[in-house]
Amino acid sequence: MKNIVVLGSTGSVGTQALDVLHGLRANRTSNARLYEVVALAAHSNVDLMEEQVREFSPKLAVMYDEKAAVELKRRVGGLCEVDFGMDGLRRAASLRGDFPPNSPSIVVNALVGAIGLLPTIAAIESGNDIALANKETLVCAGEIIMPLAKEHGVEILPIDSEHSAIFQCLAEHGGWRENQSRHEEPNRAVERLILTASGGPFRGKTLLEMKDVSVEQALAHPNWSMGKKISIDSATMMNKGLEVIEGRCLFDMPPEKIDVVLHPQSVVHSMVEFCDGQVLAQLGAPDMRNVIQYALTYPARLSNNFGRIDFSRQFSLDFSPPDMINFPCLALAYASLKKGGLFPAVLNTANEVAVARFLNGEIGFLDIPKIIERTMSAYNENLRVDVDSILHAQKWAAQEALI
Repeated sequence: MKNIVVLGSTGSVGTQALDVLHGLRANRTSNARLYEVVALAAHSNVDLMEEQVREFSPKLAVMYDEKAAVELKRRVGGLCEVDFGMDGLRRAASLRGDFPPNSPSIVVNALVGAIGLLPTIAAIESGNDIALANKETLVCAGEIIMPLAKEHGVEILPIDSEHSAIFQCLAEHGGWRENQSRHEEPNRAVERLILTASGGPFRGKTLLEMKDVSVEQALAHPNWSMGKKISIDSATMMNKGLEVIEGRCLFDMPPEKIDVVLHPQSVVHSMVEFCDGQVLAQLGAPDMRNVIQYALTYPARLSNNFGRIDFSRQFSLDFSPPDMINFPCLALAYASLKKGGLFPAVLNTANEVAVARFLNGEIGFLDIPKIIERTMSAYNENLRVDVDSILHAQKWAAQEALI
């Protein structure tokens, strides 16, 4: 039995995670594990949460918005317990299963933004493994999260195509010993991690050509179906910058050994280069459900009916270096890593605010990196990296990015 908690269950990754679980439950084989949803959490989409509660019968449903929680309780109060707010999210993340009693859960953290940090800590301290889609958690607090996971013997399994690809390449290579946490022994044979990027909807465009792009144009990703925030991050290349920071934490690699290459086909999801010059690449159809299923079923691989690459037809795989002049968000992410400390948290929060302002029509597309750079330039505190200082830096950056 695998017990599953889905945080952000009504969002893009959350709904795809539940689609994966629906498929696993419907297509069991004699060797398949059973999957039980013990908790669901979302922001305020009561209608969809009600549908999910009725299908998956969790013990607990959490709405971050209190009014939404009151309405959900009115609708499904007899089916499960309902909670709200950050305390509710942390409670859901800490929940363990009944079969067997007090058995650990896998927490799918698909929350959007820095809100995912405290639930992740709660999950780890409860001994629950993390299937992590909320990259902001590691961007803001990787120095805390990774040692904490090691202390509690918790696995952090990435749910994004790039880090899952690297994870799979290292696992197939034998980079981590069987039955031993990968946090304990960095793979010294690894020379370089290579993250691929589609380039988003504006690949090859100049700053002048992107001057007046609309929200609708920025959301129109050519390959992937994603939520609004991550779609804008892909358009600015900040998404890849955040992945560089996240990869630094997940795989204990210095930033100078993490490269980004443009790959518009989104077939090669990332690569690992070893010290002898050999490169392993992970390929797959651009479907997040494959990545989600791998994290939920790991170390097993189970069949599904998701997309496949058709090698019988002719197609090309193209690679080129990223353009950090016309897409400065990627360079800003590397700069935050170089500065270290709380700068990645400042970068992330400034980006969240700037993206929200762009989506609300308050600023232009090219104002996003300007706001991030200005916020980073204004930050001059040198605090020790702990939860309180991260929350303080986030609060400061959010206010600064609104100016």
